[in-house]
Amino acid sequence: MLPAHADQVREIYRLGIGGGDATFETAWEAFDGTRAPGHRLVAVDEDGRVLGWAAVTPLSDRCVYAGVVEHSVYVHPDARGRGTGLALLTELLASTEAAGVWTVQSGIFPENTASLALHTRAGFRVVGTRERLGRHRGVWRDVVLVERRSPAID
Repeated sequence: MLPAHADQVREIYRLGIGGGDATFETAWEAFDGTRAPGHRLVAVDEDGRVLGWAAVTPLSDRCVYAGVVEHSVYVHPDARGRGTGLALLTELLASTEAAGVWTVQSGIFPENTASLALHTRAGFRVVGTRERLGRHRGVWRDVVLVERRSPAID
């Protein structure tokens, strides 16, 4: 992900927010301050258009969690169903694993069945459901916690 991708990345995130089933966020958050710089990816088409993006955030600044990150993956609505999300997740997992990250996790609204299916294909497992985790647009929402443990890091 390069600075030149910023506007398209922001637009894809805005579309995800607008759809209502991607995040509790209601506006673009400070991207540079929260996402690990070594694990920010974009998928682009032959014309240079960003089709999707993925990034990670350290779970905690405590040293015991140094190998645990939470990730986000967003795909432009026009690019869904074409393998973009799986390609991004595959590259993200390779990137994090090479850096010694042993657990990649995410919280997904249960209504986001496409994301849950994508994560299953990428080797994630459902850890559990956090019920009524937070209010979103005035409604309590559950969140399914998924994780992938690196088979290469012991």
